[in-house]
Amino acid sequence: MHGLNPQQNAAVAHCDGPLLVLAGAGSGKTRVIVEKIAQLISSGRYPAKRIAAITFTNKAAKEMRERVGKRIKGEAAEGLTICTFHALGLKLLQIEHAKAGLKRGFSIFDADDTAAQLKDLLAGAKPDAVQAAQSLISRAKNAGLSPEQALEAAQSAREREAAVLYAKYQQRLSAFNAVDFDDLIRLPVQLLENDEEMALAWRERIGYLLVDECQDTNDAQYRLLKSLAGPKGNFTCVGDDDQSIYAWRGANPENLSQLARDYPALKVVKLEQNYRCSNRVLRAANALIAHNPHEHPKKLWSAQADGDRIRVWECRDSAHEAERVAGEIHFLNTARKAAWSDFCILFRGNHQSRTLEKALQLLRVPYHLSGGTAFLDRGEVKDALSWLRLIANPDDDAAFLRAVQSPKREVGATTLAKLAEMAQQAHLPLSRAAESVGLLKQLPARSANALSGFADIVRGLRGDAERLPPADLVRQLNERSGLLAALRAQCKTEQLFAIRRGNLDELAEWFEGPSTGRGRSPGPGELAAQLALLTHADKSDAGNQVRLMSMHAAKGLEFRYVFVVGVEDGTLPHEASLEEGRLDEERRLLYVAITRAKEQLWLSHSREAQKWGNRVRLQPSRFLDELPAEELQRDGADPVADAERKQERAAAGFAAIKAMLEA
Repeated sequence: MHGLNPQQNAAVAHCDGPLLVLAGAGSGKTRVIVEKIAQLISSGRYPAKRIAAITFTNKAAKEMRERVGKRIKGEAAEGLTICTFHALGLKLLQIEHAKAGLKRGFSIFDADDTAAQLKDLLAGAKPDAVQAAQSLISRAKNAGLSPEQALEAAQSAREREAAVLYAKYQQRLSAFNAVDFDDLIRLPVQLLENDEEMALAWRERIGYLLVDECQDTNDAQYRLLKSLAGPKGNFTCVGDDDQSIYAWRGANPENLSQLARDYPALKVVKLEQNYRCSNRVLRAANALIAHNPHEHPKKLWSAQADGDRIRVWECRDSAHEAERVAGEIHFLNTARKAAWSDFCILFRGNHQSRTLEKALQLLRVPYHLSGGTAFLDRGEVKDALSWLRLIANPDDDAAFLRAVQSPKREVGATTLAKLAEMAQQAHLPLSRAAESVGLLKQLPARSANALSGFADIVRGLRGDAERLPPADLVRQLNERSGLLAALRAQCKTEQLFAIRRGNLDELAEWFEGPSTGRGRSPGPGELAAQLALLTHADKSDAGNQVRLMSMHAAKGLEFRYVFVVGVEDGTLPHEASLEEGRLDEERRLLYVAITRAKEQLWLSHSREAQKWGNRVRLQPSRFLDELPAEELQRDGADPVADAERKQERAAAGFAAIKAMLEA
């Protein structure tokens, strides 16, 4: 096909039977997926409505939809599914809700909702214990285990206790007509594996699967892929075992190898031509990752020039390191007219950003730190979403508890505890108990009146949901709930109020859109569930600023100039990995960081650090010794070049000061 290299062509052309595309960093995998979708449709093998492309982030799904839209015009792409694993699981559960024991309009609990329920079940437990239990339950769900299976698989007293708690927590979810994020994969897997008729129906619905970043699948996601693909295995899985860096959240890179065992007819195509990096960067990356075991080894190469050697800096400490990085960025911006957005600084842990931010601020370098407060995590937005959840699902007690206190009314903790007790005795959800005249009579008059008024508002909005477009319902909700009035009272300045009101206005805009295609507009519950799947990455736009981010967050991105800081033993590789002998994933993490650089790469480490009030000596990362020496330019190795570089930067600094004084 036009514009594709031979290996990319082979991946696109193979449309019958299972295919694994081992796509190295920067090898054009997204283009292959887009062309493969076009090939499946244009060849007449599958209509768009029977094709599903699965990604791991909403940002990746959005980019793929845009690229497919440019490649496939008109009605040919109508009905095509491009979404995340969790969005696909949600779609299946919304269709098969009855078989999953759910009522229509079920809620999705986020991490905060889950933590609140576990805290209640573990009365008196410390936050660390609640968090540990939440992590163990999530791990069991990501392995596709039910509470009973988790108890059977438990190998320690701690895991057995978590499995018992898992069962109690799941009972609560059922009572609330709710699921959590992990259930969006686990429950579909459970349904498909236990109901062959349903599995066959879904294989007919989805005739061909494309899965991006397959190395990041956990066990439950892999089982979902197998259940939907069936024994024929009409799928294309695209992945790179060298970029598997999410084991800490359940990803299992062994799934790439498992594909060959589950599908003996699996065809494997390697994409090794890199379209991003200089050859020098690729040679360093290849040498590093060669120290990891491989079932399918790859060797990246590029048609581009060698480029500059990789700079390795030895700094006194993290402050000196930050000064050097900020100074180099400032120099390249002023002397070589590089845009701020050309630069990225990568670190192993978020705590490393503090000294970097200070150094950048001193030089007035604009920067964007990834990982700020997500739009959907802003307080007023979560308040409005809790109202929407309650309107759609009266059984959602977690939504009720947030909504009834947003804004504050004459309903305190004591009243809510009493209401919960009465609701439990009457076998009612909290929202229904708040509507019961008989139960309200047992509460103090002021609290009863407040609850009754709240119930009236919810009931009125529930009626509006039947006739209003979703965006108009959100605007009505913001007014009638009292959220806007409360915001105005809380905000000390008109400017702050405008910002926070703008968040609620933006939320309403997110609900603007066409109907679902089935002759009706999606209800508030359906849209709230879709919104619950969105991530901060969808809304962030750093603009022309230097990017600061963790190495994990950098996956999939690229920049002209990349600085990797803190390349010391104990930081990279991480101390825990050193103690446990788990270096493979840490090496893959540095490999990902290195292959973000298009033109120039810096790796820096410090001699000393302040720990527990003492100065301690640091050792350069052992990974530096795994890089080919001929590709590196270490401090002091070339005194003439170092002197020229120092003189050039001094001249640029003098020119910048002179320009500032003359301005």
